[in-house]
Formats: sequence, C-alpha cells, structure tokens
Amino acid sequence: MSILANPTFARAMISPTPPKPFYYVGCDLGQSADYTAICVIEIRDEDKGMLLVRHLERFRELLYPEVARRVEKLVNRYPLLVNHDLIVDATGVGPAVTDIFKENATPFKGVKIHGGDHETFKDGYHRVPKRDLVQNLQVLFHSGRLKIAASLGLAQPLKDELLNFKMKVNIATAHDSYEAWREGDHDDLVLATALAAWGARKGAAGTDSLAVSGPYKPPPEGRPFSTADFGGFRL
Repeated sequence: MSILANPTFARAMISPTPPKPFYYVGCDLGQSADYTAICVIEIRDEDKGMLLVRHLERFRELLYPEVARRVEKLVNRYPLLVNHDLIVDATGVGPAVTDIFKENATPFKGVKIHGGDHETFKDGYHRVPKRDLVQNLQVLFHSGRLKIAASLGLAQPLKDELLNFKMKVNIATAHDSYEAWREGDHDDLVLATALAAWGARKGAAGTDSLAVSGPYKPPPEGRPFSTADFGGFRL
C-alpha cells in the first residue's frame, strides 16, 4: 500500500507531535506520450541511513499544467506537506513544468541530467551526470540500504526496469552512458527513484549525508544491476 493511502496518516494529522520521517520526491518528466514517474523515498532517524520507497506512480498523455498540478497535489498532502524535498528532472521538457512550479511558488530542486563527469550548480539548477545518479542507486542496492515496499503496485515494474538497465562506454571519449537494455523498455521509474535517492544523499541541508567515499569506479560494460541485487529487497 502506498504511504499516501494509509489511513494511519490521516489520523496522525491531529497529533501535536511533528512527524519525524523526511520524504524525498523524485519526478522524472516525460513528453506527453511518454511516462512521467514519481517516487517517494522516506528516511527515518531510527533507520540509520535506510531509504524506504513508500510510493510509486507513473502516468502519461497529460498536458504539462496537469502534470504540475498532479505533482503539487501529491506534495501538499500529509505526511509530505511540511516534510519533503521535491527533486525534478529539468532536462528536455522539464522547464515546461518547472516554470509552473516557479509561478506557483512550489519549492523544488531542478536537476539537469548530462553525460559528463562533474556535478555543478548554476542558474538555480543542479547539473548532475547520469552516471552519478545510477552509481548512487547501485551503492544503495548493493549495501541493502534501499528497501521497496512489497505492496506497491509498481514495485515489480521498477525491479524490471532496473534489470533492463545497461551501461555503454564510448570508446572515443571513454564516457559511460546508461539506458534501457532493449529498445522500447522504460526507465522512468528508475530515474524517478534515482532522483529521490540523489536528494536523500544530499540531505535537506545540502550535505552528502549518504555519500560513499572514494573515487567512482564504473562497472564493466553491460547491465549495472542483476537479480542478485534484489536479495534483500521486500519485493
């Protein structure tokens, strides 16, 4: 069950005690014919660095104003209302939606995904290499620090997307890139989850609270995820 459908949280709204969990909402924006995906990751103090995927959804064939309204409706619901960071893919069609967020004074962190090597911040946007987003997911999966609620309807599609993800290395530039293994496969849930996990790594204060020390070492060319990565998952 998605966290947003849990009646426990409706009752908890009357509690005078502020909620302890913090939520990172990753949003991968697609063109109208492509899927837009949303992932909500929860972090709780008592879980010591564990990331819990508590909500997944995706939809398509909506106009951009409706996409913005749908995301805003999500983050303005309890328990996310005052306890969240919204991380939005601002690449490609992203500005069509992020401009609406700006007009509505909806706080968000815009991420422009690129194929380079360095993460930068310029003109109000984070420029993040796709390899960093994927590497962060790999580390979380291999360390068992990311758990997916088994009751989520899109838990299995997310797992399938991860298994169908691969890395390519450009021989001329030595740059690696990540994409769906087969043409026609989707990666929207992967990227939404990666954005939420990136936000969690940065933390609400902008610190690398979940970062892994040491230089990045890309895996061999091929699929960066395997069925072994799901051994500790509640899928």
